[in-house]
Amino acid sequence: MSADTVTTWVLCWRIDRRDGVTIGLTGHDHDLWIDELRYRAAPGLVPSAILRGDGLDPDLMDASGALTSAAIAERDLLAGRWDGASVAAFAVDWTGEAAPVPLGQGVIGAVQLGEGGFTAELRGMGALLDQPVAEETSPDCRASLGDRRCRVAMAGRRRFARVAAWDGEVMLTLDTAEPVANAYGQGRLIWLGGANTGLESAVARSEGNRLWLSATPAFAIEGTPLIELVEGCDKRLETCLSRFANAVNFRGEPFLPGIDLLTRYPGA
Repeated sequence: MSADTVTTWVLCWRIDRRDGVTIGLTGHDHDLWIDELRYRAAPGLVPSAILRGDGLDPDLMDASGALTSAAIAERDLLAGRWDGASVAAFAVDWTGEAAPVPLGQGVIGAVQLGEGGFTAELRGMGALLDQPVAEETSPDCRASLGDRRCRVAMAGRRRFARVAAWDGEVMLTLDTAEPVANAYGQGRLIWLGGANTGLESAVARSEGNRLWLSATPAFAIEGTPLIELVEGCDKRLETCLSRFANAVNFRGEPFLPGIDLLTRYPGA
């Protein structure tokens, strides 16, 4: 391969966030249009060596760069807006004489911020093999409310509301009350307006028209932003039976003796 051919190949990244936003970045000094997506020039983006093989070890790849693009801002990285985003890396001949060459794909894992830059770990599909294949027993349910194992219909358990007040930390006052006691405890809050749009917050507990988040929102709440509330479950058998009438799908072992059985003695 001649030297003039080598210099026409550039690296491109396609990043698809979980909230539906897609951006393209390239190491070229000019923007490129590939498959109707604009890949913006980001010469500060530097990939590490991409380790791939035909074994069972997961593919490893890092990407680092300066925070110079408005598409990837420090506040969004810290807020987790890019966590779990899918990434595809490929090389392309910017003259259009050859087809793109896939280099690797995965999801964004750990993100570290330094002085004026960031480093993002990209986890390949092989990383899924590192997950446990068998579940451990537990007194609480291991399913998530509404998933294919729980099977509780969620159509009537998602509601829209507006934030009427915020205490500056984790307590929100809403313009509507919950349908049952602690309906949103262990549930989710999806931000549909304001600076937190597209992010999710875990709900610790709810009471009437107030709820407490598990952590302070990433950005300050201004005005009365629209939110979507998804009911939660404390994963206890009593709740599954009394509130959801779904004990047949309970995925826990509440009556199985635990490790404390070894410390018991006759007559205890």
